[in-house]
Amino acid sequence: MRIRLTSFLLLLAAPAVAQDGNPPSLSTFSIVACDPVNGFLGVAVQSRVVGAGSIVPAAAADAGAIATQAAANVSFKRRGLEMLRAGRSPEEVRAEFVRTDPGIARRQFAVMDKQCRVAPFTGDSAQAWAGHRSGPNFSVQGNILTGPEVVDSMASAFRAAEAAGRPFGERLLAALKAGQAAGGDKRGRQGAGMLIVKAGAGYGGGDDVYADLHVEDAPEPILELERVYNVWMTLFHPDEHFLPNGSQAVTAPGGPHICALRNLLARAGHGTPTEAQFCAFDEEVIPALKAFQRAQNLPVRAALTPETAARLRQVTSARP
Repeated sequence: MRIRLTSFLLLLAAPAVAQDGNPPSLSTFSIVACDPVNGFLGVAVQSRVVGAGSIVPAAAADAGAIATQAAANVSFKRRGLEMLRAGRSPEEVRAEFVRTDPGIARRQFAVMDKQCRVAPFTGDSAQAWAGHRSGPNFSVQGNILTGPEVVDSMASAFRAAEAAGRPFGERLLAALKAGQAAGGDKRGRQGAGMLIVKAGAGYGGGDDVYADLHVEDAPEPILELERVYNVWMTLFHPDEHFLPNGSQAVTAPGGPHICALRNLLARAGHGTPTEAQFCAFDEEVIPALKAFQRAQNLPVRAALTPETAARLRQVTSARP
């Protein structure tokens, strides 16, 4: 009995492998989404297949975003973006894929254009449970799932994160985490990935790749993806990660996020603005912050709390 149990546990822990010489199907759940206010497009995915973060997503700021999974046809990524760039609608791209792909019954994909219009597809022969849900600014889809509750939970989580104004990457992560909590891929977990694009938001402004993050093989791939995302954002996009514009508490005492705070305080009538790219949480900022807190009847302390940040955004959004 001990030998049989050990063998069974090893089987559960083993990575997905092909049994017939063909690549393993991407038993996967993913989200394709956009943020029309801030110009983001993105895809996030988790799968019981290594490399899901490389295989499933495609996105281009001047075209749209695509996820291809199940018996994934990766040519959909290049072809789909080319058609979107040429002005074809997501529905037209979907129709072209259905018309030209003899294996379409085994495919699952979602196509979104830069206007945030979306067209998902789940083939009749995609392995159960398989399906999708879509709404304004998103589509969630999955196959070999524990049930429809996975995509239903993903959709609800994305809507809630969007309504709360959370940063775009956190909206994608919220959807993945909800899908996993609802059951996820019924074969288990292995790989994950996130691709986010925005015009001119790449490294040094040289391209549109805001974040392209991969977890190839981990026991908790979504949690590892979240960890890597936080590291990435802290280094490359701190002004959109930390308060006041992001959602994370200020743990780095200097950087672009402190410049953003200083300029918001100046717009609210406290302190002076700056054009610097790097600012310190110092005597230029702390007195202005405390003055704002006093004026708004908030607890006065040398710390940027979520409550203070929310009030600051509210006050400055009403001013020119």
